[in-house]
Formats: sequence, C-alpha cells, structure tokens
Amino acid sequence: MHDLDLHHIFQLGLILVMIAAGITAIAKKFNRPYPIALVIVGAIIGLVNIPLLGPLKDFITEGEIFNFVIITLFLPALLGEAALKLPFAHLNENKKPIIALAFGGTLLSFIIIGFSSLWLLNLTIPAAFVFAALMSATDPVSVLSIFKSVGVHKRLSTVIEGESLFNDGLAVVLFNISAFSLLSYTELGLQGAGYGLWEFVKVISLGVLIGAVLGYGVSRLTKYFDDYPLEIIFSIILFYGSFLLAESVEASGVIAVVVSALVLGNYGSKIGMSPTTKLNISNFWDVAALLANSLVFLMVGLEITRIDVADKWGLIFVAILIVLVARGLAVYSSLLFIGNIPRSWKHILNWGGLKGSLSIALVLSLPRDFTGREDILILAFSVVLFSLVGQGLSIKPLISWLGVKKQEDGNKDYKTLIAHGHRLETAIGEINKVKKNLLISDLVANELIDRHKQEFNTLHEKMEKLLQKYPELKEKQEAVLQKHSLYAQHEAIQRLVREDIISDEVAKEELESITDKLVELDQDH
Repeated sequence: MHDLDLHHIFQLGLILVMIAAGITAIAKKFNRPYPIALVIVGAIIGLVNIPLLGPLKDFITEGEIFNFVIITLFLPALLGEAALKLPFAHLNENKKPIIALAFGGTLLSFIIIGFSSLWLLNLTIPAAFVFAALMSATDPVSVLSIFKSVGVHKRLSTVIEGESLFNDGLAVVLFNISAFSLLSYTELGLQGAGYGLWEFVKVISLGVLIGAVLGYGVSRLTKYFDDYPLEIIFSIILFYGSFLLAESVEASGVIAVVVSALVLGNYGSKIGMSPTTKLNISNFWDVAALLANSLVFLMVGLEITRIDVADKWGLIFVAILIVLVARGLAVYSSLLFIGNIPRSWKHILNWGGLKGSLSIALVLSLPRDFTGREDILILAFSVVLFSLVGQGLSIKPLISWLGVKKQEDGNKDYKTLIAHGHRLETAIGEINKVKKNLLISDLVANELIDRHKQEFNTLHEKMEKLLQKYPELKEKQEAVLQKHSLYAQHEAIQRLVREDIISDEVAKEELESITDKLVELDQDH
C-alpha cells in the first residue's frame, strides 16, 4: 500500500462514496433494504481480490480508521438526525416500553450474555462482559428501513427507535466499565459494586446534563436568526460539540447527542425556527444520514472479511445462540407488565434488535493487549454478520407473516378502485389507437368504449361512497393534490426569476410562503 497523503485519502473516500451510492440506489430502486445489500456487497469486495480496490480495503479496515470514522465522524450525525426528528410527544406516549427496553432490557441482556459467555465460551470476566456490552447495543437503521418499505405502525417504529437511541448510550457506558474498570471493581467486592454503580450513574447523568444545556443554548440562539444555512451549521456544531465535550469529561457522548438533538428538535424548532428552516434542516440531515448509513454498512461488510473463523465455528454458533436467547428473554421480560404492546409487536422487537456498526467500532477500540481481544473480535463480527444478513433478510417476511402492517380502513378497497380505474383508462386509450391503425369501424370501437365508460362511471360512484365512508382517504387525496400544486407553484416562481420578470426579493418571499405551506401540509399528514 503506497503512502497515504491527503489527496490519496480523498480519492479513496470518493471511491467508497461512489460504490456506496451505487449500491444504495440499486437497492432503493428495487425496494430492498439498502443496509443489508451494502453489507453483503462489502463482504464480497473484501473476499474477492480486486486490484483496483486493494488500497481502499487496506485503508478502511485499519482498526483506528474504522473506529474514528464510525464513532467520531458518523455516530453523532446518525444519532442527531434520528433524535432531531423524533417528536417528544411520541416518546412520551411510548415512554413505558422504551424505558423498559432501553434500560431494563439492556441491563438484563448484558447480565445474561456476560455470565453465559463466562461459562459457555470460557472467556475471562472482562472479556465476557465486554462481549455482553457489545451485543446489548441494537442498531435500528436496518430494521427501520425495512419498516418504512413495509409500512408498519408508526408506534412500533417509535418504540424500536427510542430503545436504540438510549440503548446505544447505555451499551457504550457498560462497555467502558467492563473493559477498563470491571476487574478492579470486582476485587473490591461490595464497595466495588458501589463504585461501578456510581460510575454508571455519573456518566449517564453528565451526558444528559451536557446535552440538555447545549441543546437549550443553541435553541435559544436560533431565536435571533432566520437564516437556515447558518442554523444548519448551528445544528452540526451542536451534535459534534456535545459528543466531543461529553467524551472529553468522560461522560456519555452518545447520550449527550441524543438529548441535545431532542431538545433542538422539540424546543428549538418551536421557539426559533421558521417552517422554511425546519424543512431545510430536515433535508440536510436526511442527506447526511443517508450518506453516513451507506458508508457505514459498506465499511462493516469490508471489515467483517478480516476475521479468520477456520476453527471457531462451534464458539460462533454458541455465541449467536446466547445473544438470541438473551435478546428474547430481555424483550419479553421487560415488556411483561406493559399491557398495551401486542404480542406480535414483541416478536418483531425481539427479532428486530439487530447488531451493527457500533458493536464493531467498539470492539476495534479495545487496546491490542486486552486479554481475549481476538476472540471477542471474531465472535462480535460473526454475530453482527448473522444479525444484519440473517435477521435483516428475514424480518420483512416475519412482519408480513405476523400481519404487523399499517393498513388504513378502506385502504385495500381504495387501491383496488384505483387499479381498476387505471385499467379502464388504458383500455380506452388502446382502443382509440388500435382503431386508427387497424381501420376498425367507429361503430364497433365506440360501442366498446361506451361500455368501458359506463364501467368507469360506476367506479367513480363507488369511489365517492368510499371517500364519504372513510374521510381520511379523501384527506389523503387532497394532500397529494395540494402538494403537487405547491411544487408547480414553486417551479413557476423560479421560472419567473430566470426570465427576469420578478425580482429576487419578491421570489424569495413567494418561495418561503410556498415552503411554509409544504411544511404545514407534512405536519398535518
């Protein structure tokens, strides 16, 4: 591998972005979960010797590079984007299952995996509980992308997203305690347990405090500006600043980012952001999150190919079994007394607790002289690969099989009528075309067209009755029409500016008015 100067690093980064964008585009085109496609392609690239991509593989799979890119560069952006768009009202409505899973479930999973690994995998105490911390972190990205493509209930998505946002922070704290302090705490006995508990509470509390203070400060700052490019910069500084500040004082950077983003998204957006700013900040972080997610999962696929599992198949099988059993016990036990969670949702929450990039980044951050590092590396990589590919590919069929889909009343009838209407319109158009080309008599053609038109009129009557019965379907149609109308108005104003018919100042006012209406429309629907 030749010397890596900044120019060469940029070239490798651009190649990685191009590959990730291409795979993501293809997966989205065919309505497939792009994270899983990226992991699989990344693993194939890692296994196949492609001379052109050799330097890229060597660069990305460097532990320090991978760890920096995932944890410092991408994690604050991904956490910030997810928390920024999560309404506090939704979190509050689902606080019981989220708290039960994120705290009770994570701790229970940590304990079960830790002791099971100690006894069944013959790991040392620190190694067993480091592995437990890694496997207690869930990655919502893959499963949420599948949820969106299938269309499950919004509340189920909120629960699993809320769990993972706080669960990741908790898992990082448990990882640090297990890796660097657990042995000294166990030697002190009961006093050590007290120290460990204090460390746990301190790291979490300090992270919450830093995130809340910085989030509040930036939220207040946005009141004095109505300039969305500047406010986007404020949000970038907030997410990365809260993460780095918390890490520098040995608090939870993950918790700090999540809390700061929740404050900005729920408080700052109300007191200091115009609808135009909200829309543009949301769009910016959509792009940033898509880019980060695409690169993360491609890098995970590349990184996974570094492990040598030749004589470890038995241990890997046992490790996967331990993690699956622990997740199941954690989910069903923690939700046992939460009465408003359907059983089918519990099955999805259990199987949808995927492991991802955070687990790999954390294990790579272990010191090279950490006892059992290579064993943990192999086990963690293997479980993540099984989780993303095995569970990731089977979660969609499971959702369909369990019937966990968001279907509005009358939705199937509505779609059936639309399909039938398109058929009739196509048929009439085809008859008119064929009539001219094949010299079919008007008498024959018009007779068939009249028959289709009568059927079309009947269809319209059924549609009107359906819209009267289910007003939400009518609102949906109105929203679609309004949105397309606003898009056309936006394009018309831009055309007037280009043709120098109106001034930039007038155009800016009109475009902001249109954008405000689009934001209101999105909030209402």
